[in-house]
Amino acid sequence: MTALHWKLVIDAADPHAQAAFWAGALGYLEEDNSAHIKRLLDLGALPPDLTVTVSGRLAFRDLIAVRHPDDPYEEATGIGHGRRILFQRVPERKTVKNRLHPDLHVAPGTRDTEVERLEALGASVLRRVEEPGGAWVVMTDPEGNEFCVQ
Repeated sequence: MTALHWKLVIDAADPHAQAAFWAGALGYLEEDNSAHIKRLLDLGALPPDLTVTVSGRLAFRDLIAVRHPDDPYEEATGIGHGRRILFQRVPERKTVKNRLHPDLHVAPGTRDTEVERLEALGASVLRRVEEPGGAWVVMTDPEGNEFCVQ
């Protein structure tokens, strides 16, 4: 069996703000789909009201992905072919605990510094966990989605 290509999709109220946070948190790059979007607009295949300008470049209004900087991507579209997270706008707010969440593994002895850096990006500490099996910090991103820093 050939390994499948996949991405993690996260619902968001503001996908561009979430992408900026997670790109900064993970050291990822926000995908630049501007050439692809311009081509779709020129063909009449994409209504202009489904686009926005973010950081000086054309973007889809309701979705944006971030990708690992070392992974391949398609230059014509900006779409990554490796480790990606896609943020898509949804109308409803998050109301319960995540069923899936990322764990960020940091270098030994740097957890508190990393937590401070993530707070500066817009994250919040939910709780600190100390158990016989390990210690970590449960945080929330700017929209309240939980993740852990170990």
